[in-house]
Amino acid sequence: MAKKLTIMQKRFCDYYIETANATEAALKAGYSKKTARQMGSENLSKPYIKSYIDERLKILQDKRIAKQEEVLEYLTRAMRGEETEEVVVIESKGDFESKARIIKKQLSGKDRNKAAELLGKRYATFTDNKNLDIKVPEIVFDIKDDENEED
Repeated sequence: MAKKLTIMQKRFCDYYIETANATEAALKAGYSKKTARQMGSENLSKPYIKSYIDERLKILQDKRIAKQEEVLEYLTRAMRGEETEEVVVIESKGDFESKARIIKKQLSGKDRNKAAELLGKRYATFTDNKNLDIKVPEIVFDIKDDENEED
C-alpha cells in the first residue's frame, strides 16, 4: 500500500513540478528557511514522493502533447474542409476609412492538400520506391590467359 502524502508534501510536489528547485519548492510549501534545503532533498529521496511527482508530470505531459490519434483526426478534419482558421480582413467604411475584422474561413486548398499528403505519408499511400521485379542480365567476361593461348 502506498504511503499517503501530507498536505505539505503535496504542496512541495506541486511547487517542485512548477520550479524544478527542491529548496524553493520547500520554502513555498511552508518549510522554514532553516530546514528548506534539507527537507527538499529529503522529500525527493522518498520513493512515494518521487512516484507522486512522476505521476503528476506524466499527467501534465499527456495533456500538453498531442497523441498520434489526435494528430490523425486533425489532419483528416483539415483535409475534409471541416477545420477553419481566423483571418483579419480590412473593410472599407467609406470616406477613406477602414475597419479591421476577424472572420473564420475554411482552410485553403493548399493546406487541405498538405493534410492529405501527410495522411498519405502516414499510410504509405504514395510510395516512390516501387518494388519492380527486373532481371538484370549477368555479364561474364571470358578472358584467356596469355600463357595458355596458342598462336
